Parts: sequence; C-alpha cells; structure tokens
Amino acid sequence: MSAETYRDAWGIPHLRAADAEELVRAQGRVTARDRAWQLEVERHRAQGTSASFLGPEALSWDRLARRARLADTARRCFTALEEKDPETAAWVRAYVDGVNEGLAACDAPEFARVGLTPGRWEPWTPLAVWLAIHILFAGFPAKLWREHITAHLGPDAVALFATDGPGTAGSNGWRVSGERTATGHALIAGDPHRFIEDPGVYQQIHLSCPEFDVVGLAVPGVPGIAHFGHTGTVAWAITNAMADYQDLYRERLRRTGAGVEALGPDGAWHRAARHTETIHVAGEESIDVEVIETDRGPVIAGGPEGLDDGTPAALSLRCPPRVTADLGFGALLPLLRARRVADVDRALDAWAEPVNVVQAADTQGGLLHRVAGRVPVRASANSLRPVLAWEPGHEWTGWHTPPRAGLTGGVAVMANQRGPAASLGVEFAPPHRADRIAALLAGKDGWSAAGMPAIHTDTHLASAGPLLDRLAALDDLLPEAAALRDRLLAWDRHMDAGSTDAAAYAAVRGAVVRRLAAHPALAPAAVAPAYPDVLRPWLALVPRVAYALEQLLRADDLYGIDRAEAVRAALEEVAARPPAGTWGDTHRLAPWRALPDTSDGREEPRLSGDHDCVLCTSAVPGLTDRAARGPAARYVWDLADRQHSRWVVPHGASGVPGSPHHRDQQTLWLDGELVPVITDFDRLTKETDD
Repeated sequence: MSAETYRDAWGIPHLRAADAEELVRAQGRVTARDRAWQLEVERHRAQGTSASFLGPEALSWDRLARRARLADTARRCFTALEEKDPETAAWVRAYVDGVNEGLAACDAPEFARVGLTPGRWEPWTPLAVWLAIHILFAGFPAKLWREHITAHLGPDAVALFATDGPGTAGSNGWRVSGERTATGHALIAGDPHRFIEDPGVYQQIHLSCPEFDVVGLAVPGVPGIAHFGHTGTVAWAITNAMADYQDLYRERLRRTGAGVEALGPDGAWHRAARHTETIHVAGEESIDVEVIETDRGPVIAGGPEGLDDGTPAALSLRCPPRVTADLGFGALLPLLRARRVADVDRALDAWAEPVNVVQAADTQGGLLHRVAGRVPVRASANSLRPVLAWEPGHEWTGWHTPPRAGLTGGVAVMANQRGPAASLGVEFAPPHRADRIAALLAGKDGWSAAGMPAIHTDTHLASAGPLLDRLAALDDLLPEAAALRDRLLAWDRHMDAGSTDAAAYAAVRGAVVRRLAAHPALAPAAVAPAYPDVLRPWLALVPRVAYALEQLLRADDLYGIDRAEAVRAALEEVAARPPAGTWGDTHRLAPWRALPDTSDGREEPRLSGDHDCVLCTSAVPGLTDRAARGPAARYVWDLADRQHSRWVVPHGASGVPGSPHHRDQQTLWLDGELVPVITDFDRLTKETDD
C-alpha cells in the first residue's frame, strides 16, 4: 500500500502508509501542502536568512541565528544522529524528501507577495527549525535582566521582579486518574501557551502504519509527534519545566594578527573560531556579521570592540546541543511506537531540549510524571546571571538526573509552577493557574472528556488580590473614584470578554504599572543596555513591573515608593475617564504573522482570560491589552476510548489564506469548544493516493 491521505470535516490530515518511513514522507508532503509558507519562513529563520524577504525588521533575529550558529549546530547534530541512530536519521531524511516534494508543487500566495521561490530542505533542516523555535524558550535573556536590575536596585530586586517573564512560554496540563473519571480510565488535558502565530505553531495530525497509529499535535517542519500524542493505549503531554539549561558567559576578547583570542579560566588566551557571514536585507544594503565562538560557545552579543554603543562587553551562549551534538531526535520514533507509560519513559530518556515536565497514562492504569531533558551541573551563579569566562568554577561538570514525581492516583497538575523541576530552575510561574485547576478538579468526581473545556476556559484572576487589597485600604476618595473602588471590590474577579468590571480593573492595573515604572526610584532601570533588539523584551521595565505587580504591591517596602498614593492616583485617573466598553473590546488577539494580513481587513477577535488565569491570554499591562500569547492548542486525551478525545487550534488546519480550513476552528477556540478526534478511516474522506 502506498501512502494515503484522508481528511476529516476540519481538514485535519490523517495519513496511512505501509511503513514508518513512507508514512513520515507523506507527513512531510502534506505539511508542505498545508503549510508551505510557514515551513519556508521557519527554514529561513533557522538559517538567519529571513531578512532577505521580510526586510530589516527580521535583521536582529537573523543576526542572532547566525551568531548563535543554529544551522551549524543542526548540521552537527544530524551528523551525530547518522552515526548513532541511522534508523532515525533515515526517517528524518524521508520527512525532508516529502517536504521537498510538497514544496515543489505549492502555490502559496505569500511567495508571490515577496518574490520568493520555495527553497530546498536539507536533512538537518528539521533540527535547525527545532533549535530556532526553542533557542529563546528557556529564557536565558532573563539573566541579563537580573544583572541589569541588580545594578540599579541591588540584589534584593531579583526576588521582587521574579516572574515567568515576557518571553517565557508556559502551559497548563492535568491528569485525572481512573478513580476520578466516569469511565475508570485516565484523562489527560491541557493547553500549551506560546506566542499565537498564523499559521499556528501546532499541527493536528494522525499517523498510521502497521507499526503504530498515533494522533497528536506536531510541530510543522519536524517529523513525528513530539509534545502531545495518543497512541490508542498510552497518551502523553508536556509543559515547560522552567528549567535553566543555557548559560551566558562574559568573554574577554582581543584581536591578534591571526584572528580573535578569548581569555580562559586557566589565565591563558585561547584562539577563538572566527569567520564572517553576509546577511541580505530586502530593500537595504547587505550587512556582514562577524561570527565568533570561544571554548564556552558562540558569541551572541558584542565582540572585541564591545556592544554597538561601545560598551565593552561580549557574551557567549552555552547550550546543551552545541556541547553534545544531540538534539534528542532519537526520542521521536520510540514515542510513536509507545504502548505503555514505560515505553514513553524510556523514549524520554533520550530527550534533550526544551526541558519539559511530562505526564502520561495508559489503558492499564499506568501513570508517569517526570522531567525530561538535559540540564548541566554547574555553579549556582551560572543560573542567576552572566558569569566571567576567565574565572574558574563556571565549567559544566555533568548532567542532572531528570526528577520524577510520585506516581499517585487522583489528580496531578502542571502549570509551570514549582514542582518536579524545582531543583533545576530559578524562576517559575506563580501558582495561581495550578492551584485553580486543582481546585476545579477537586470539585467533583466522575470527570469525562466533555467536562474539560470548562477548566480550559476558566477566567478567575487570583493575582488581582493585592491590587484590590490596596484599593480597599483607600479613604477620602473623590465620589467617582470611590464608586469605582466599590464596584471593583464587588467584582467576581473573572476576566470575561463581556465584563465591564474586568475592563475597569485592567485599566486601573495598567495605570498603576505605568506610575510605578515611571517613579524616579525605578525609572533608571528603564534604560536597557545596548544588547541586540531581539533580546530587548526581557529588559523592558514596564512588562517586568506588570508581571511582578503582585510582589511589588505586597512587599514591605518598594524603594520608598508610596504605593498607596500610586494606586490612588491610578484609580482617580481611570474614574475620570472610565473605559467605554468591555474587557474584550481592548483585549484582542494579536497573532504573529511573517507578513501583514491583507485578506479581509477584519478586526482580530475579542478574548476572555488574562496572564494568570487558567485561560492564559497574556496582555502586557501598562503597554497594551492585546494578547500575543495564549493557548496555541487545547487537547483532551481519553484513555477509555481515543475517539472520545478532543482538540482544537486557534485558527485551522490549513495555513493557506482562503482555504475553508484556514480559520474554521477559531470560533470554537474562542468559545472553548473542541473538535472530535477521529481515528476511524471509514469516517474520513480520502483525498489522494500519494
């Protein structure tokens, strides 16, 4: 049997083939047909060539990709994969062959807009795409923030401003074991929180061959199903473990007649690798980028002459795949072949990055809750800030054993809070989402897949407490401000799109954030160092104040700032000019697109939720109510019957504008509804014989 492609009513691809290699080739083909533009954007981003058609706005990213040596690392990892695991390497090659076949026949309209012709994928390209997607996932720029805020406010500021940060993507996930469900079998549910992109970062797909039959959420450009899958007898899902596994080193560099040297911890100067690459920029002159790599890793900012403003600095980045030449792709085929949680567990021993908390359950009652990924053993200072490359004691000396949680029954929740990975990280998400999910699940027994969307879409905002407490303590208010204060104190603390009270709360919160950030005690931290633009979001003061507002309002002292007065002034400001509408009028989706959307000029949809709600649709209080981050997918895996499982994505299965399946899931996603998972090929429509 040659590979066959089927579609369900939502255009989701269901693929069937005679063996795993032909199946993954079909996966590459169908992904290229559905997501050609997305694939090519990701390929160019991984290679640092996206500015050649996206223009100067993509230049800072391309510089990082080149200087961090993403493509070279991917090549190294694929070469090592060929040597250690030739079966997986051949499987990846087959996927790439399918992508190239699909791209050759594509006619996505975006290519014509920018004058781009689809290029050719290399066997290592999926690894480069994976690296590019996750290079900033662990949030190493937070170390620059900690150094920056410490320099201005002292070491105590680090704890005050500790948050899950503007660039960190998290997730919700929960497992309900059989004794708490209606069927006696486990349920696994959740939603990964990432930047919402159009096309989406996850691809619903069904892969079937005699060896395995798996449904799940694939990453376009990467073979198999890595993060969220259901094989029929075992299912798994992940959240970001919030582990720290990337290090920044301050390098001391000098030029010599032979090139560049870096001072090492042994007190000697060592030759650094150096070459120059050219980045082409649409509409502008090309630029040359000096690529330097020391014994620690590639230099991603600064150089022998310092930063762009002349500040003497050079930063190198040390990442596990660059050190080990292993990206963990050896886990992908074993995950597809898994039948029990023990199989998932063994497969994840090969996982590298990103570092995840994993939950799994099988039809025989087996449960798994563990950390998967590679975290180096090194000095604690490495996790907090950039360390001195020439100072002994900051070397990597081994790898941590991934922790496991107890395999108890009942309910387990993972939402980026401190948990199994607590010993591997520095900053974690506040416990609000995890606590709320646990409380909702504790409210009843007999859970079913149909009940899970009520948890996915819960909008209670526990983090509102400190600001509301500050409001309650105010007296001698103007009548309009007193009325607004009383209204907010009576509010149910739900960030629903149709709520005028939620809009008023958000307006007061934003005004408080702006006033605190502008205070002379904090304002000096608003001037960020001259690091590359792609790292600037982690160094911006207003988002840091916004996400840390809970701690800043509760602290015994905040550098002498009169917070009661700041809250009073913010309340009176909003009372004088109250929001005209509801939370959803300003809290709208702001998806990232490589090119502006010119299809219909429609306004982006209204959203419920907020940063610390289970329905985590993250705005940046003080700057904008628009949400660039949110649930990039939702899923419910039912271990009693896989066809009772459900899933949904923010847009649709197709990345092609004008396709009937480009945005046909968005209304469901907005309403908290899910699409049925169909695995019976007799209920599907055959599209073509490949």
